[in-house]
Amino acid sequence: MTASKRVQILLLSLFLLVIFGEGAVQAIVELGRGERPQALDLFTRTPNAANLRAYETEMEKTAWSAKALRPAMQYVRFAGYGDLGEKALLGRDGWLFYRPDVSFLLEPWPQTVATPVPQDDPLKAIVAFRDALAERGIALLVVPAPGKPSVYPDRLSARAARTHTGAHGHARAFMDRLEEAGVSCVDLFALYREARAENADAQLYLARDTHWSPVGLRMAASAVADRIRAEGWIAEGAVAYEEEVVAIQREGDVLRMVDAPRIAAEFEPEQVDCQQIIDPATGEPYRDDPASPVLVLGDSFLRIYERDEPGSAGFIAHLARELKQPVASIVSDGGASTLVRQELQRKPELLRGKKLVVWEFVERDLRFGMEGWKLVSLPNTETVAPS
Repeated sequence: MTASKRVQILLLSLFLLVIFGEGAVQAIVELGRGERPQALDLFTRTPNAANLRAYETEMEKTAWSAKALRPAMQYVRFAGYGDLGEKALLGRDGWLFYRPDVSFLLEPWPQTVATPVPQDDPLKAIVAFRDALAERGIALLVVPAPGKPSVYPDRLSARAARTHTGAHGHARAFMDRLEEAGVSCVDLFALYREARAENADAQLYLARDTHWSPVGLRMAASAVADRIRAEGWIAEGAVAYEEEVVAIQREGDVLRMVDAPRIAAEFEPEQVDCQQIIDPATGEPYRDDPASPVLVLGDSFLRIYERDEPGSAGFIAHLARELKQPVASIVSDGGASTLVRQELQRKPELLRGKKLVVWEFVERDLRFGMEGWKLVSLPNTETVAPS
């Protein structure tokens, strides 16, 4: 046998080992744990593209070799050229960004060509929701929350280092379409642009998180309350809520999504001073009131500081303080496009006695919203027994 032939056989053997060795090792590990080998799924499922893709995805998540080697490889990629994987991007000065936030800014939207799966139309869904509420005598105020790269493009890339005015063409154009359709909106993009024009270093968002800082959310709550008062949708309350400063440490959800402890260890947790809202009548942190004339819908921008640490210090509590009365709320992480409206469909009694719905959703959800932008009907609350 010639040397060339031996090399060919060696390379072929190594190739076959890579192809089949992974499955064999994984099967041995699973049998050792008393589990059914996942490789058997290849023989129990129809061998079509969808099932093979599902098998491949599951193997990527559960494979012993992947779990053993992935953390080390992730750190090598991060240390070598700042790569944080498929969910995150490393910006300047230690700032981290959620990749879909950036993709929404850079990629065309709405799609100009037909796609295999047609996208839901957010404008149609929002207008339909506005009309359904109007039939019940309820006003709608839409509050698109800017993604962090819209407000801080200069912290994302050196090429944008001179830009402090923001980059938010898709969302701002969509808000123009909403206004043309008669949907009331609050423009937080302009609010934050003005704040950064006055102070380019204003900390409106967290450095290693997708969400706004306590300063940013308080500005948003104040702007929404100003619009509500200007429109006269509800009467001002009489509760003089108090504030209590509570300091917390926050690792940042972008780091959690990277899921690499060694990389996370390279970053210090952020020190965050939150203003917790206190009910003066009880001395306890703020609590919603389901009977309030105001219902707030939204995503994790409403959850942060409110339902996680320290509690009662997020947008909802600060909006209640501005309005001098408690509000009601439905919060769904990543589900503000459709899931919150489906919750109302299941529980229409939540609309009983309401005069205003405030609907917040992060701008990237115009394209990437969980469950898309489905049309959701609202049952008549008059036929629903009180909860």
